[in-house]
Amino acid sequence: MIYTLTLNPSIDYIVHLDKFVSGITNRTTGEEYYIGGKGINVSCILAQLGIESTALGFIAGFTGDAIEKGLSELGIRADFIRLREGISRINIKMKAGEESEINGQGPHISGEELEELIARTEAVKDGDTIVLAGSIPKTVADDTYERILGRLKGKQVKIVVDATKKLLLNCLSYKPFLIKPNRQELSEIFGTAVDNEQETEKCARALMEQGARNVIVSLGGDGAVLFAEDGNTYRSGTVKEKVLSTVGSGDSMVAGFIAGYEQTGDHGYALKLGTACGNATAFSPGLADRKKIMEILDKL
Repeated sequence: MIYTLTLNPSIDYIVHLDKFVSGITNRTTGEEYYIGGKGINVSCILAQLGIESTALGFIAGFTGDAIEKGLSELGIRADFIRLREGISRINIKMKAGEESEINGQGPHISGEELEELIARTEAVKDGDTIVLAGSIPKTVADDTYERILGRLKGKQVKIVVDATKKLLLNCLSYKPFLIKPNRQELSEIFGTAVDNEQETEKCARALMEQGARNVIVSLGGDGAVLFAEDGNTYRSGTVKEKVLSTVGSGDSMVAGFIAGYEQTGDHGYALKLGTACGNATAFSPGLADRKKIMEILDKL
């Protein structure tokens, strides 16, 4: 089983405007709603690829009900902790010539509720995969991912971490199967400009020396490169189409890589499927569907 963890899921409210003018009432030209959160996005793309997963995390209030219902309609099993207070956050994505975001803070999570979630991760067993994705909410301790991984120590579990800076670095000692920083994130981690192939490889190899087994570095319009535990370096290009939204593209790449490796054990194919999923989502108004993923995969 693949488990995805989203500590702070959301409803993403996407609004389209011809232009945004501060200080007046602006009228939308269109709007959409999606369930969101990095781990949830991974589960959604896995479902499109025919792979089961269980979504873990917290929900609260009427927005939490909508998140749980949305996952159920997609055939995704949810095992959320329902919080006693607040509502799951609403994130606003505003598209008015350029893309802007206003992300909600999310509900308060008590120490007791966090302990309940950590206890549920003990259901992860040998052969399973767990995806820890996204930032840590302000109301929980920064070492939450480490505490979860500590409970899994000794089990033969594939760990995927899609996080930034210290949050990622502190997980490397648990030898994650996959991490996926981009060049900007590598620059922030190492305090130097990472803007060429040599620096990209140097930083990725340094993360592998600290414990990461496979490192995907997304290169934006130039595709992605995988530094794999088998000693090889794999590259993938991109397909040129109109980008509708970059929200969820990185999560889609993670899901595609997991699915490709689960199906074949082939690092190169896993990167190719991951790239197809990431591109397909960028070319879709929301997360990609299976038809779009397969269409892009055939072009890579």
